[in-house]
Amino acid sequence: MKRARILIVDDEPGIRQSLTGVLDDEGFVSVALASGEAALDAIARDKFDLVLLDIWLPGIDGLETLARIGEFPSQDRPVVVMISGHGNIETAVRATKLGAFDFMEKPLSIDKVMVVVRNALEQRRLAEQVESLRAATGHPHRIIGESVPMRALRQQLSLMAATNGRVLIYGESGTGKELVAHAIHAQSHRASEPFVEVNCAAIPEEMIESELFGHSKGSFSGASEDKTGKFRKADGGTLFLDEVGDMSLKTQAKVLRVLDEQRIEPVGGPESLQVDVRVIAATNKNLQEEIERGNFREDLFYRLNVVPFYVPPLRDRVEDIPLLADYFLAEFTRSYARKSKELTPEAYQALKDYHWPGNVRELKNLMERIVIMNPQIRIDARHIPINPSRRSLLERTSDNFGSLQEFREAAEREFIEKKLEENSGNVTRTAEALGLERSNLYRKMKALGILPKEQA
Repeated sequence: MKRARILIVDDEPGIRQSLTGVLDDEGFVSVALASGEAALDAIARDKFDLVLLDIWLPGIDGLETLARIGEFPSQDRPVVVMISGHGNIETAVRATKLGAFDFMEKPLSIDKVMVVVRNALEQRRLAEQVESLRAATGHPHRIIGESVPMRALRQQLSLMAATNGRVLIYGESGTGKELVAHAIHAQSHRASEPFVEVNCAAIPEEMIESELFGHSKGSFSGASEDKTGKFRKADGGTLFLDEVGDMSLKTQAKVLRVLDEQRIEPVGGPESLQVDVRVIAATNKNLQEEIERGNFREDLFYRLNVVPFYVPPLRDRVEDIPLLADYFLAEFTRSYARKSKELTPEAYQALKDYHWPGNVRELKNLMERIVIMNPQIRIDARHIPINPSRRSLLERTSDNFGSLQEFREAAEREFIEKKLEENSGNVTRTAEALGLERSNLYRKMKALGILPKEQA
């Protein structure tokens, strides 16, 4: 596990050197700076667990620096211990009100310093644990389902979650790959550390390296300040690379190097940085086919595919549909403060008969719509706005198409509609997924009678 990072801020070189030596000997990672301005820049750029902060500093003093540290987001805010050569009760009280954990007077006793440092780090650990439990209570990462594939998935998860093995999660869009990634992290030894997500398909190609590895101020046009990358934010914890199959070959090469060396190089940065990150990746693509097409690196595939997980589509676990529907109904009636609802046997059957191209995400959205739009307590089949008889083209092999052209148009229509559904109706993203120009896709949709989401 990662070593705690401690920032020492004092304008006396002797103090900085002494504290750095002691903390390094005790197994911590220490960084020493001489001013409050430099400390704020360092905290904005990097992650620290604890700051030992002198009150009397050139430029902004320690109390002003402490106040500005308090403005950082809670997940990026270190614990602060104040140091003073001539402090008084008034100063100590003010420092405590500004959020300082403790107050130490010079000359410093090494034994006292180590006691305070360990107490401060323990306080931070407990605070993060409480926050993690609070988050888990509010958003439990439950994997719901009693079908054979879901029982097997939970069993596989319990066997490997506690390890540091990399995981590659396969499955169609909307099956719950992100939920599985959260569950793996929650059951691992890194559960109290950060879980950081990156949607590789949603970040423009020119920004993906900066997003993953960070950048230094002025390293490219628009880089007005230093940026901490996702790998650095996930240090000690888990990084979830969603839709990893959409990552460019150039970025794949850099991610491969990070996995091998556990070091990152921020864009324009002066040096590489050590990280300790467990990587979980997910994809809705067949990466073996992408390798054959030259779109995905084979060596990266084998680095990521240490433990493969497959999340089945909802149509392959029909027996789980009632459980999921009841869970989502209860969740949304509670969040919208509505009366509890129940589904009739006919409603359950209608849900089971549907093909669910959007998988669990589509079922969840449907239950939310029912809670919002239907005031009645009992929900039967007529209240469910789906066509249970909808089947995929491949399931309609006995359909009598008049010509090959009719079959081709039907196949194109269904395929485009499915891709639109996977991309939430976004025509631009769908065109990219299909390898078409946006204007060409619009013309194709018009010819096939497919309305854009806003018109539909």
